[in-house]
Amino acid sequence: MIAAPLILIVAIIFIALIFDFTNGFHDSANSISTVVSTKVLSPRNAVLFAAFFNFVAAFAFGVAVADTISNIVELNIVSIMIIPYIILGALTGAISWNLITWFFGLPTSSSHALIGGLTGAGISAAGLAAIKWATVGQVALFMVLSPLIGLTCGFLFMAAILWLTRKSNKPTTEVHFKRLQLCSAAAYSFSHGTNDAQKTMGIIVPLLFSIGYFSADVNTSHLPVPLWVIIICHTAIALGTLSGGWRIVRTMGYKITKLRPVNGFAAETAGAATILGASAAGIPVSTTHVICSSIMGVGSTMGASTVKWGVARSIVIAWILTIPVSALIGFASFQVIRLFVGY
Repeated sequence: MIAAPLILIVAIIFIALIFDFTNGFHDSANSISTVVSTKVLSPRNAVLFAAFFNFVAAFAFGVAVADTISNIVELNIVSIMIIPYIILGALTGAISWNLITWFFGLPTSSSHALIGGLTGAGISAAGLAAIKWATVGQVALFMVLSPLIGLTCGFLFMAAILWLTRKSNKPTTEVHFKRLQLCSAAAYSFSHGTNDAQKTMGIIVPLLFSIGYFSADVNTSHLPVPLWVIIICHTAIALGTLSGGWRIVRTMGYKITKLRPVNGFAAETAGAATILGASAAGIPVSTTHVICSSIMGVGSTMGASTVKWGVARSIVIAWILTIPVSALIGFASFQVIRLFVGY
């Protein structure tokens, strides 16, 4: 295989940032749907608010998630020369799935699309041995656990709020929760930045490794993340959030269940707590799955009939399809790439 020229590496980094941007506009609904649907913030102010907290997350929680992503492909097994092409195939799979689901208004996981794309492209390049299956298994486990945690936390947190405010004046309580929802929306946007922007870092770092950016004795299991990579990734996701994702906002904020400020506060707080815990542990969870399930959990406290389970079922089907479909696209993309580069 022909070694990737430097200009191609730069181009792939740019494509990775496009993925980060699509992650931002695809997942902007996660951060702003509740504050928009409850009319706490206008759509314009909501995206500005979310983008700001996406960016400032660059300066907290380290890079444990990026470390996990950069270890999905076994860098000690695959040839250094093919790493850029694996990354390119993975990004093709992830971006394609992001755009497909965005078009249909489905709040699926950019994280799982990226992991699926990496897995498919890695297998296409060097077989099953090219993938660190323990890492993929951890992601798959939390693909199931994180929505359940979000659902449970949303239900319990909302139930606790209802009990604590049972004797309160409802109009006054509503005013207080409109203010509190600004805090919960900030926490959720911050948590989104801590987890999702790191996934693009985990894509860029192996590219830098492939061109000898790091010293020869660097530990490939824990590649360092340069500060400039952290900054550009958080900038890209913040700009993506600014662009909005209104199709998905409608699904998240209106179609799953009817939300009031107290419901939005409970869902965002439960979601933020779940994601921040995962980020601290270096687990790349789906922020989309978490906030969807948190909203469902909150809605369930008002009775199962208040949650539109038909919409929820469509979302879950899209979740299940994300990794296999993006893996297939990543696999096919690498096969096309190898025809051009002589591998």
